[in-house]
Amino acid sequence: MSRRGRLEIEYCPRCRWLLRAGWLAQELLSTFENELAEVALVPGAEAGVFEVRLDGETLFSRSRAGRFPEAAELKRLVRDRVAPGRDLGHVERGQADGI
Repeated sequence: MSRRGRLEIEYCPRCRWLLRAGWLAQELLSTFENELAEVALVPGAEAGVFEVRLDGETLFSRSRAGRFPEAAELKRLVRDRVAPGRDLGHVERGQADGI
């Protein structure tokens, strides 16, 4: 399986969102350690920024969504690009059960 490029989580340091960004980075790296080349935490210059990008493509933007991403939601978004068709276990079952 080939590795993809860089997954970035850009966060607002003034809002103290580093811990949230770090936790999501850990979740994504744990799930996709063989598919991702790296996960980077990027302190943003824009107030309130929280964006997740894969190879420059924005997967999630807090400003567009009006909320933070759920870990399961990000895992599905990343999976669809780096490992289509891969079963995410309980993440998938939770979606099907409406959880």
